[in-house]
Amino acid sequence: MTRHRTKAPSKRQLRVGEELRHALSAVLTRGDFRDPDLVNASITVTEVRVSPDLRNATAYVMPLGGADAELVAAALQRAAHYVRGQVAREVELRYMPALSFETDESFDQAARIDRLLRDAAGRETGPAQSNDEDR
Repeated sequence: MTRHRTKAPSKRQLRVGEELRHALSAVLTRGDFRDPDLVNASITVTEVRVSPDLRNATAYVMPLGGADAELVAAALQRAAHYVRGQVAREVELRYMPALSFETDESFDQAARIDRLLRDAAGRETGPAQSNDEDR
């Protein structure tokens, strides 16, 4: 049985991803979009992952408050060509990566893990407290 190993991103990938994240944040802050789903939307770019050949980049985004996250990600995907052009003006790269946008699920996963830990801690402290009270 073979396992797929995912290589850790190189320093260059991380550096380019962070540069793209800052540039994307600046472009999204300006907010000069025609799409009604993006007008007046406050969008956070949490991470940008760049492929090893630096030709593709996936930006993980989340609107403020998490409302309509899928709608905003779809609107950004429709505007990806325009956003790529705007970001290319701010970042000096030989090749501007093709951008794709996805909703950031890490907040949901973190909340789920936190909820599980609280439930587990609640179960552990419940019987222990009753034993202490009986003594």
